[in-house]
Amino acid sequence: MLLSRLSAVSLCVAAATVVLQGCSSTPVDNTAGWSPNKLYSEARDERDAGNFEKAITLYEKLEGRAAGTPLAQQAQLDKAYTHYKAGEPAQALAALDRFTRLHPASPAMDYAIYLKGLASFNDNLGLFGSLSRQDLSERDQKAAKESFEAFRELVTRFPDSRYSPDARDRMTYIVNSLAQYEVHVARYYHSRGAHLAAISRAQTALTDYTDAPALEEALFILVQSYDALGMTTLRDDARRVMLASYPNSTFLTQGFRRSNDPWWKLW
Repeated sequence: MLLSRLSAVSLCVAAATVVLQGCSSTPVDNTAGWSPNKLYSEARDERDAGNFEKAITLYEKLEGRAAGTPLAQQAQLDKAYTHYKAGEPAQALAALDRFTRLHPASPAMDYAIYLKGLASFNDNLGLFGSLSRQDLSERDQKAAKESFEAFRELVTRFPDSRYSPDARDRMTYIVNSLAQYEVHVARYYHSRGAHLAAISRAQTALTDYTDAPALEEALFILVQSYDALGMTTLRDDARRVMLASYPNSTFLTQGFRRSNDPWWKLW
């Protein structure tokens, strides 16, 4: 009986020891012996394969092990890009803000600013991909304005950057989108009989934006809203401007367009 009790106690002690050893053990870092170059290569491969979380972890390890080197800076930028590709714009912007604080004189600053614009824009609509029926002008404009400011900083500070041509194209798209947003709102007010509000938003589009496609409709909304309010002089002035600016406009003969195609659709 005593022997059985001792055996049972021994088994319990052994089991407790195993449990304690398991609790006290630390995860094995399989990258411990990797060189910085291998870390970078593996991180890039994981990102290209769509394994964004693994890639970000490897970039963070690389940043720590290669601290103070150009490779560490590259890891910071690549981590930001990986967040962007993963659909995590807030994390991408945080990583880019940290990069610009730590490396204000970096030769890659133009790319960092360009990536900031992309992360703020974070949209695959219009000229840049999607066939979605919803365009940027129907969405929150805050991110679009932040994206525009980043692209404008890029083309101002680095006009000859390889990223500046694309930034200029995106700026044009954003400006057109912001003008279209004002017209969306103006059209809504007009349809509800809030003609003074419609006039105000149409005038904002005409004042703040130049050569945007939406300005044709903005002028038409002015004509219609002034007419509804009995302001014939202002109506006729708006009509004259519209005919001079858009002599082939179909708004005056056919009214508001009913097509579901977004204004940016080219095909």
